[in-house]
Amino acid sequence: MSVSDERLGAPGTGVVITGGASGIGLAAAHALAEVGRAVALWDINAEGAKAAAADIAARHGVKALGLAVDLRNPQGVAPAAAETRAALGSVGGIVHGAGTAVQTGIDGVTPENFDAGMALHVRAVIELVQAFREDLKAHPGGSVVAISSINAWFGNGMIPIYTAAKGAVISLVRSMADELALEGVRINALSPGMIDTPILGEMRDGMAQLFGPRIFQGRFGRPEEIATAIRFLLSNEASYITAAEIVVDGGIRHSQRP
Repeated sequence: MSVSDERLGAPGTGVVITGGASGIGLAAAHALAEVGRAVALWDINAEGAKAAAADIAARHGVKALGLAVDLRNPQGVAPAAAETRAALGSVGGIVHGAGTAVQTGIDGVTPENFDAGMALHVRAVIELVQAFREDLKAHPGGSVVAISSINAWFGNGMIPIYTAAKGAVISLVRSMADELALEGVRINALSPGMIDTPILGEMRDGMAQLFGPRIFQGRFGRPEEIATAIRFLLSNEASYITAAEIVVDGGIRHSQRP
């Protein structure tokens, strides 16, 4: 392990990653494991989370746990936290990446799918911190990264619930940072741009045609490019960064290209 890796691996505590079975969450788990940090992958896909954890443990030689957790159900957080704590030994980092981008338009929004979306994207940030607050406080360098999106800024008529939730994540992070700083805990939002992950689903090709030419770097991002930013924010290298929104989007948010 290089000096650079040692710095990015500090404080060396375990990290909980929601949405860890695929996409950005899985890439973040690998990036953290590469620098020696134990990881717990929480995902609604139980088999995917367990298989990914086994692969990470074998490949990187760290403790890795895969758990089935549906964050829309608040009753599932406490038992998952207890199992994670027992398996990893210490928890000093959280990455909340679980999410969905359901296409509803305005008329497709119902009380049920709106509440489910806000619970998954926004309420879960609070519940995760509540569940691991004492752990974060007990381990110097404790840090949280909540995944937002550039859609918090852009208007997108197809996904109003996702867009509203991601905007709320940024505001919530700023609020929580105020209180958590008193305990030595940092929390930041990270807003990816167009990243090639399974969440794009059937929208991918259309989005590539529509948005691809506007991206300064001329392509969709890779999950690994978001993962390294997450790893940095969770490390002691980012010790003076809190309440921030870090945008990793290849330049599209500032683009005026047609």
